[in-house]
Amino acid sequence: MTAGTTARRLGVGMVGHAFMGAAHSQAWRTAAHFFDLALTPELAVLCGRDATRTRAAADRLGWRDTETDWKALLRRDDVALVDICTPGDTHAEIAIAALDAGKHVLCEKPLANTVDEARAMAAAAERARERGVHSMVGFNYRRVPAVALARRLVADGRLGEIRHVRGTYLQDWVVDPQFPLVWRLRADRAGSGALGDIGAHAVDLAQFVVGDRLTGVTALMETFVRERPLPVAAGASGSAGRGQVTVDDAALFLGRFSGGGLASFEATRFATGRKNALRLEVNGSLGSLAFDFESMNELSFFDGADDPIAAGFRRILVTEPEHPYAGAWWPPGHGLGYEHTFTHEVADLVRDLAAGVDPTPSFADGLQVQLVLDAVARSSAGGSGWEEIG
Repeated sequence: MTAGTTARRLGVGMVGHAFMGAAHSQAWRTAAHFFDLALTPELAVLCGRDATRTRAAADRLGWRDTETDWKALLRRDDVALVDICTPGDTHAEIAIAALDAGKHVLCEKPLANTVDEARAMAAAAERARERGVHSMVGFNYRRVPAVALARRLVADGRLGEIRHVRGTYLQDWVVDPQFPLVWRLRADRAGSGALGDIGAHAVDLAQFVVGDRLTGVTALMETFVRERPLPVAAGASGSAGRGQVTVDDAALFLGRFSGGGLASFEATRFATGRKNALRLEVNGSLGSLAFDFESMNELSFFDGADDPIAAGFRRILVTEPEHPYAGAWWPPGHGLGYEHTFTHEVADLVRDLAAGVDPTPSFADGLQVQLVLDAVARSSAGGSGWEEIG
C-alpha cells in the first residue's frame, strides 16, 4: 500500500486549478457520494504557482492544504495520488517524478506534447506498475453513458463488421481574431492546437468505441489566424502587443483501422456556432450508431435486422439504471452533464486502485493516441502523404 493510502482514504494532491482543475475537484468531491468505493478520495493538497491564488482556489474547490511547488507533493505522506491538470509542457516531468516516487498518477490529455515525452511517461508507468503503482490518462468522454453504451453495442456484435467511422470535434471559441494569444495557442506550451486539444478526444473516442486502432493517416492542417493580441496582465491597462500563433486551428485527416474499416476525422476551433460538438458515427454491416456530445444523454442506433417497413434510427435516452453509470444518479429521464464524465473517471480509477488492477486508459493508450497525432502532423507537413502509425 503506497504512502497516503489507508483502508478508507486516498490522499490526492492536484497540480493546477484552472478549467480542468475545477472539473477534477468536483469529481474528487463527488465520486464517493454516488458510487460505492472501497477508498474515499481525500482532497489533501492543491498546488499552484501563486500562493494567494492557490489558497483562494483551494477554499473555493474544497482542498485542505496548498503548496506552490509540485515537488513538495512527492514528499508528503498524505498524498498517494498526483492529479496533473497543467499545460502539456509540464506533464512528462511531473508524471515521471511522481511515479518514480511511488505516487499513483492521473494525467490530463493529451498525455504529452511530443512522442518522445509520451514514450518516457509510458516507460515510467510500466516501471511503476511492477511496484504496484498505477497511472491513467484522462480521456473523460469515454465515461459518457451513451459512449459506454455504444462501445457495448459494438462489442456485442450489433453493428457487425465495422466499415466506416466518422469522428469530429467542432468548437468556435477562437473564431474572433482579437481573441488573445493564450497558452493553448502556443506550441511551446500546448504542443499542438485543435489537433491535440480536441482531436485527441475524437481519436480516442473512435478507437474506444470501435475497439480497434488506427494504422495510418493522411492529413491536412491549417492556421487561419496567425497573429493575435498578447494577453493583458490582471490589473493592467492598454495593449500588450501581438504575438504569433504557433499551433494549428484545424486538422482534417483520413485513416484506416487495423480491421479494415475506413475513418475520417475533423478537429477545429473555427466552426462558428458549434460550442462542444464532439460527434461520432459508426457504420457496420449489420447496423449503425451516432453520438453528439451536445445531446450527450442520447444515442442514435439503427438495427439492420429491423423490418424495412418500419426501420430507422432509434433515439435511445441513455438514463436507465441498466445503462453504464446512469444507475448511480437520478431516476430515468433525468439527464447528466459534462461534469459527470469526470466523476465517472474518478470512480473507475479509485475502484481499480482499490482492486490493484491497471486503470484504463493507460499511459500506453495515451502514447498510442500521441503516435496518431504525430502521424497526422507529419502527413500534413509533408504534403498530405500517407503516414503509418507505429
